[in-house]
Amino acid sequence: TLCFKPNILVVGPIGGENHREITFPIQSPNPAQDKGTFYIKYPIYVGGNRGRGQVNPNGEKTNNTIYTSSSAGKVQTVVKGEKGNYVVNIKTDSDVTAQSIPAGLEVSVRPGDFVKVDQPLTYDPNVGGFGQNETEIVLQNPNRVVGLIAFFFTVVMSQTFFVLKKKQFEKVQAAEMNF
Repeated sequence: TLCFKPNILVVGPIGGENHREITFPIQSPNPAQDKGTFYIKYPIYVGGNRGRGQVNPNGEKTNNTIYTSSSAGKVQTVVKGEKGNYVVNIKTDSDVTAQSIPAGLEVSVRPGDFVKVDQPLTYDPNVGGFGQNETEIVLQNPNRVVGLIAFFFTVVMSQTFFVLKKKQFEKVQAAEMNF
């Protein structure tokens, strides 16, 4: 999921194992159009949460969280589906409940195990956690950049001419010493 709103960027949920770094573009403001914007440094604060019990926008758990038992009883079967998902059947005192586990998770229970309510049925898949970073973006006027390049060019050219003039002066002095 990728959501853009003014000054807000929401990305995710995404798997933390494959996305250790994420890159996204930022459009800089134009001071020529917005008089409230100036050519200065702007701080940017970025935070990200990978893995810690994420929830999809529809409210269902992602495969970055631990799945727990919804009822207490004995695990009858653990059936692997065609797409890599699992169905864990738990026999309670009165009936059998089926619990679906999405693909990508490793089941920690086996047939014959006794489980309690809210006991983990999968291993903890967390590979991430919360991370944050702070940096600055310098909004530069393009005319200032062109002026800076022109200044550097003139400094390099003047230094070159100074070196050539010094070499010419040294040749004149060497010629005068030979007479």
